[in-house]
Amino acid sequence: MEDQILNIQGVDVTLFRSHRAKSLNITIKPFRGVRVSVPHSLSFKKAKEATEQRINWIKSNLSKMQKVEDMFTVFNLDTKFQTRTHHLDIKVSDTDKVRSVVRNNTIAVTIPYSNKIEDAEVQIEIRKAIERAWRKEAKDYLPLRVKELAEKHKFEYKNVAIKNAKTRWGSCSFNNNINLSLHLMRLPDRLIDYVILHELVHTKIKNHSRNFWQLLDIVSGNAKKLDREVKDCRIQIY
Repeated sequence: MEDQILNIQGVDVTLFRSHRAKSLNITIKPFRGVRVSVPHSLSFKKAKEATEQRINWIKSNLSKMQKVEDMFTVFNLDTKFQTRTHHLDIKVSDTDKVRSVVRNNTIAVTIPYSNKIEDAEVQIEIRKAIERAWRKEAKDYLPLRVKELAEKHKFEYKNVAIKNAKTRWGSCSFNNNINLSLHLMRLPDRLIDYVILHELVHTKIKNHSRNFWQLLDIVSGNAKKLDREVKDCRIQIY
């Protein structure tokens, strides 16, 4: 059965069959709206009834999501968006679907005449393309910067991995493998260095004890101040 789009008390809700879902699951995400995954054990009729029973919860969370959406950039044909080495170029063309490519320092997004740029699928594709550009920049910059700072401050680590993490800027494993979010490329150099040094200090001290902060302060300068600045930056918002 195809996806079903319902309007429940003025709220558009998309029901879709999920092979993975073991129970009904309602998700509300920016620019994607309300989506309900329906397991095979449940009919769409029952899923609709269950969703209707939770409409007050959905409306409450939609209000919160709207506040989050208001913090995002809504891209249009006039939007000037620049990463460290790439610029965004959005064009409307006679194409069959939204397309994007990252090359030659350009994030090129092509939109069909049949779509509006404000459409969720267009906004999502633009963001995915931008994230591909950040990933490329991150792979070019971050491993080398980790190596430079580790050598400067006599830290030892194993590997550096770049991930599309949206809950934390970085992490250090028990085996001293360092994971860094590609979204670090949105931060100024001094905050990137702080996050890297934070994880490098974890190669020696696996907790956030007084000794950890003392060492981090030595290698980074005013660690607590830098930490507050990083926490003021939202990974999910751009």
